[in-house]
Amino acid sequence: MNDHLDRIDVAQRTWPEPDILPLEVVGLGFEAGGRHLLSGVRLRFEAGVRTFVIGPNGAGKSLLLRLCHGLLEPSAGTIVWNGNPGAQHRRRQGMVFQHPMLLRRTVLGNVTYALKVHGIRGRANRERAFEMLHETGLEALARSPARVLSGGEQRRLALARAWSLEPRVLFLDEPTASLDPAGTVAVEDIMLRISESGTKLVVASHDLAQVRRLADEVVFLHQGRLLEQSPKERFFAAPASAEGKAFIEGRLSW
Repeated sequence: MNDHLDRIDVAQRTWPEPDILPLEVVGLGFEAGGRHLLSGVRLRFEAGVRTFVIGPNGAGKSLLLRLCHGLLEPSAGTIVWNGNPGAQHRRRQGMVFQHPMLLRRTVLGNVTYALKVHGIRGRANRERAFEMLHETGLEALARSPARVLSGGEQRRLALARAWSLEPRVLFLDEPTASLDPAGTVAVEDIMLRISESGTKLVVASHDLAQVRRLADEVVFLHQGRLLEQSPKERFFAAPASAEGKAFIEGRLSW
């Protein structure tokens, strides 16, 4: 089925102007139940680098991604897309959750539906959907119900669906959590190809080995505060905080 499809020619990707990057987070805070879950976070996400957000459980990694994606409103601060605050760029960025939110449709139907919602119909819709299933190794499962997929296959389908919309920025929340080594390798390969196609990846991850393999830069959070944003090599060689050093050494759980 559609074996003739080639891999996407990533060199041909062009983005509509103006770009939505850089993404700037200015004084970001979030409060719930009387607790400050994020406080005073200030950072800048640039194009062309894979950014990994790390920190112990409860540091605010997933919350930061949800705020940037627009799923939640901050209690304080602003999120600015290339100088423009607000959610007008929502359609040009996407998010894949740790537990994929798949539709009660076939594997193919999950992708075609997303494309249809975004105005891509007819032949272009099906060709793009099959192209994404081919890219993510799911083409043979196109007619299968999404609910029967393994955990790794569900992650790949969620990535295929998100990638089909050609997002400028893609937020990934723990994309390989609980996967076996083979599933992790498959998902990481897709992540790299999405990045190579020109999409900016912002990834929340607890897997330091994965961060070493894939990250260009690291954002380190601890107890809802930003302690460091630096190139991966600098973070692992000489972390800027005692908490960062303890986290790398496995001595920081909260």
